[in-house]
Amino acid sequence: MADPVIEGSPHDPEALPPKPEVDPATFAALDLRVGEVVDVVPFPEARRPAWKLAVDFGPHLGVRWTSAQIAEYAAEELRGRQVVAVTNLGRKRIAGFVSEFLVLGGLEPDGRVRLLAPDTTLPLGAPVA
Repeated sequence: MADPVIEGSPHDPEALPPKPEVDPATFAALDLRVGEVVDVVPFPEARRPAWKLAVDFGPHLGVRWTSAQIAEYAAEELRGRQVVAVTNLGRKRIAGFVSEFLVLGGLEPDGRVRLLAPDTTLPLGAPVA
């Protein structure tokens, strides 16, 4: 059974107005890449349930770490999975941990993240168009 839509939630697509348009060059400046989750570590220091993820982005970017509030996924579901990420937003310190990229997902109306992934296996580090 699908989760009910929480009316008035900041993640309810029916209540969420579009953001302002941006210049295509602004979007093109983001380095969106495909990577593979190679390690998953618990992150008990985080305020909200989260994992620390190591993702391999191939020979040019290598393995990078991030934290992700995706606790509804089991570690076994994440290891070996391809994900889509923004790799050039800089580093951010979260509860003493340095997050090096942003893994992308769609938001359920209740705020849970559903990871974005290619529908076929791509080379590690493949750019997202």
